[in-house]
Amino acid sequence: MTLSQKTSSGTVSSGSVRLSLVQMRDAGSKDKSIEAATQWIEEAAAGGSQVICLQELFATCYPCQAEDHAMFDLAESIPGPTTEALSQVAKRLEVVIVAPMFERRAPGVYHNTVAVIDADGSIAGVYRKMHIPDDPLYYEKFYFTPGDAARRGEGIGEDRPNGFNVIQTRYAKLGVGICWDQWYPEAARLFALAGAEILLYPTAIGWIDEEKEEFGAGQLDAWMTSIRAHAIANGIFVGAPNRVGSEGSVEFWGNSFIVSPRGEIMQRADDHTDQVLTADCPLYEMDVVRTHWPFLRDRRVDAYGDLTKRWID
Repeated sequence: MTLSQKTSSGTVSSGSVRLSLVQMRDAGSKDKSIEAATQWIEEAAAGGSQVICLQELFATCYPCQAEDHAMFDLAESIPGPTTEALSQVAKRLEVVIVAPMFERRAPGVYHNTVAVIDADGSIAGVYRKMHIPDDPLYYEKFYFTPGDAARRGEGIGEDRPNGFNVIQTRYAKLGVGICWDQWYPEAARLFALAGAEILLYPTAIGWIDEEKEEFGAGQLDAWMTSIRAHAIANGIFVGAPNRVGSEGSVEFWGNSFIVSPRGEIMQRADDHTDQVLTADCPLYEMDVVRTHWPFLRDRRVDAYGDLTKRWID
């Protein structure tokens, strides 16, 4: 369990957190998916896991392969039936559950969202996907409003308007992005600068049938390289649970993995199996890595103003 020591500059965590990622396929219905996820969560908890992260939109099919208004019926509010079910599981097992969902925030306002459920069953915070793709078979702009300020639980602090808030849980401070967010170094950096100790990217990424033979290996390698780079550049633990199985014309490629602050792959799943993978994350290693690779120390924060521009003319 994480131990925390209060200092004049804030809270410094030490000790180790056992992190698990659940890699699973669509079970065919929301009830069946929640049931399957609960079984994996229970297995992870039995092995001592404290933070357990599910993959993007875990409770439903991936709805964005076509622009279909009927898919909006899959969405629900937060809190709602899915968070209530998982809150009971989290409280019973005393684990943190990172639950990605299709959120209905208001009439006509829908988000690709993560609810972080703390070990007492409360909702510690909510993150709404900031970067929304629009690619073949990934027509997310039709469904999802871009995220705004992430919601935090009571007593955690004020929301920041940029939306890349860290969510404090019993065991660790979590930065949670969703899928397309994972390609943006700016987002990873903001999570790290806000104090995240573990960065999570629940994901639904895969091969399109007609592209796999020519581009598949390179696409998978680029995905893993990008996430490993976030770990190295920020001296932080990173986990990316991905969907698996074929839905329509997309074969979700699995390969969920956990990375150390040095960029080492600590655990990695295969490309076709429902499974849970687990690694211990000794949080004190973040300070060791950051003092040997002092990227945060040497940042020229006075020279980066143009990063807020779309293009430098």
